[in-house]
Amino acid sequence: MADAAPAVSARLVCKQFDGIEVLRDVSLDVAKGSTACIVGPSGSGKSTFLRCVNWLEQPTTGQILLNGAPMGVVPSPKGGTRPMTAKELALARTRVSMVFQHFALWPHLTVLGNVIEAPVHVLGRPRDEAVEDARRLLARVGLEAKADAFPHTLSGGQKQRVAISRALAMKPEVLLFDEPTSALDPEMVGEVLEVMRDLAKEGMTMMVVTHEMAFARDVADTIAFFDAGRVIETGDPKAFFTAPQTDRARRFLTRYGI
Repeated sequence: MADAAPAVSARLVCKQFDGIEVLRDVSLDVAKGSTACIVGPSGSGKSTFLRCVNWLEQPTTGQILLNGAPMGVVPSPKGGTRPMTAKELALARTRVSMVFQHFALWPHLTVLGNVIEAPVHVLGRPRDEAVEDARRLLARVGLEAKADAFPHTLSGGQKQRVAISRALAMKPEVLLFDEPTSALDPEMVGEVLEVMRDLAKEGMTMMVVTHEMAFARDVADTIAFFDAGRVIETGDPKAFFTAPQTDRARRFLTRYGI
């Protein structure tokens, strides 16, 4: 059962690039222990919004709250707030781990090295402790035997499972997935989605940008449908997939035979 207090709360988030508005007044709450799937056509602002959640992109206006604490700013001694320093922001980002579309593994490090790098060098955890935790995480995704392999020797599905292990190694409050299966061959999609299904069952708070409609329908607690930089509708997956509220969502779902 998800906690009623939001793990993530976006309030009227706008984002512009060179004067072009790609997000407009996006508001969305994600309950603790829940999975929110963000769906919509390509170019609708889904990935940009996800990057705003962990401040990889700074919103032009609006606010992101993580468990009630503003992201990107801290209280100022003079009143109000001030922007986070680079060090403060790096620490804040450790609370929100992200899994990218194209894996973003470090090619010069082994699988084990990729998983322990941030816990050791960002969080300052003892190496032995980080290695033990990394091996447990790799075993969880069926890759313990690949600990000493380098990324170029892995399949796409294996790389993405390593990326998920690396994200979990930070013990985040929220796990972000930016189209985690879109760069995979079709036969490799299932192995990544299976790991994500298990995380959802275990109560990991997740925000998932995805085109995998069957996954979204089966796993999500909340669906947020984006179009042209706005959230057009949000709600229960069953309601969204059987009786969408807007013509735009109905047209979108028709493309998937739904």
